[in-house]
Amino acid sequence: MITTALYLTIAMVTLAALLNVYRLIAGPDEPDRVLAIDTLYINAIALIILLGITLGTRMYLESALLIAVMGFVSTVAMAKYLKRGSVIE
Repeated sequence: MITTALYLTIAMVTLAALLNVYRLIAGPDEPDRVLAIDTLYINAIALIILLGITLGTRMYLESALLIAVMGFVSTVAMAKYLKRGSVIE
């Protein structure tokens, strides 16, 4: 029962990631694309965590944390660039 729920959840998160890729490509302007990248890395974190649960190992937690930190920093950097024109003042 739990494996069926895991596979169904993986399929739904994968569908969400594909929809984010579509929004990234067809986004009408830059803030929509930044938001698509932001939700895409969140979906990547979810997929990695679900893969770790499915395989029964804790090895994937560190990579999920690394993606979370890098995604947050890149989202903040892109927001500053779009607002001010430069990242570093």
